[in-house]
Amino acid sequence: MLQKIRGSDSVNVEFQDLVDATEAANKVENQWGNIMQQRYRPQLIISVFVPFFQQLTGINVIMFYAPVLFKTLGFGDEAALMSAVITSSVNVLSTVVSMIVVEKSGRKALFLEGGLQMIICQIAVGVMIALQFGLSGQGTITKAEANWVLVFICGYVAAFAWSWGPLWWLVPSEICPLEIRSAGQAITVSVNMFFTFVIGQAFLTMLCHMKFGLFFFLCWLGYHYDHFHRLLPTRDQECPH
Repeated sequence: MLQKIRGSDSVNVEFQDLVDATEAANKVENQWGNIMQQRYRPQLIISVFVPFFQQLTGINVIMFYAPVLFKTLGFGDEAALMSAVITSSVNVLSTVVSMIVVEKSGRKALFLEGGLQMIICQIAVGVMIALQFGLSGQGTITKAEANWVLVFICGYVAAFAWSWGPLWWLVPSEICPLEIRSAGQAITVSVNMFFTFVIGQAFLTMLCHMKFGLFFFLCWLGYHYDHFHRLLPTRDQECPH
C-alpha cells in the first residue's frame, strides 16, 4: 500500500519509521494523562474545538431536517423530498472533491474557503426568507425563488462537504502525535456526537422562534469558527507546544 501511495518501491526506510513509531506508541500506558499535560494543550484544544465548530455550522440540521425545512419554505411534499436527495448528492460529490484537492490546496485554505462560502450562502438564504416570510412567518415563495433557495443551500452543503466535513476527521489525527492520538480522536468523536445530539434537539424550536434569524445566527457563529483556522499549523509546521 505504501509503495502504491508513493509511486515507488523505495519505501523501506519510511515503512520502518512507521513500525518504530507504532511500537513506541503501543508502549505508552496513559494516553489520557499525557494529553492533559501542558505540552499537549494545543492538540487538546484543537481536538475539542474542531468538532465543536464543525457542528455549529448547522450542517446536520440541514441534512436531518431537509424535507421539513424545504416544506416549511413552501416546497411541495415531493419537491421537498427531491430537494433533500439533491443536497445529499451534492454532499457526496463535494466530499470526493475534498479528497482530490486537500493535499494540493492545504487544510487551512479549505477551512477558510469553505467557511466563507457557507457564510455567504446562509446570508443569501436568510435574506430571501426574510423578504418572503418576514417576522410573522407567513408568506409565499415562487418557484423561481424556491429554486434559488435550493441553489444556495446546495452551495452551503458543498462548501461544508469539501472543508469542515471531512477535515474534522483529518486534522485532529494529524496534529496529535502517536502517544496521544487515540485519546485525541476519542475526544474529537465524543464532542462531535454530543453536539450532534444537542443541535439536532434544538433546531426545530430555534427555527420556529427565530425564523430567518436562525440563518443569520449561524452566520455570526460562522464568522468566529472561520477564524479558528488561524490556530492550525500549516503543512510544514509542527503544532506549537
